[in-house]
Amino acid sequence: QVQLVESGGGLVQAGGSLSLSCAASGRSFSSYAMGWFRQAPGKEREFAASIRWNGEDTLYADSVKGRFTISRDDAKNTVYLRMNSLKPEDTAVYYCAASIGAQATTNRAAYEYWGRGTQVTVSS
Repeated sequence: QVQLVESGGGLVQAGGSLSLSCAASGRSFSSYAMGWFRQAPGKEREFAASIRWNGEDTLYADSVKGRFTISRDDAKNTVYLRMNSLKPEDTAVYYCAASIGAQATTNRAAYEYWGRGTQVTVSS
């Protein structure tokens, strides 16, 4: 079992930056692939970024590529999402997720564990 708790969300102006953190508790964090998803009001939850268990591979949605960076610190059992050049369309609840499959993946169904989310609001 893995428990995930996101933090770092908030209100920011367009063009600004935020850093999200996801603290994991439980066994074998370093063996999981980790991902960030987001869900805007009235929309389905969508993939944002993912990182392989050893950090050697990352994937990004086209909508965030070049602006967002996912990273992990296994010593701290934490995964991060650095978000730069934020746009109003980035407004959403951001969720952290863990995949036993270990490979970075965009597939929401591949993630077994989910956090409760943190709200990010970007004003224009």
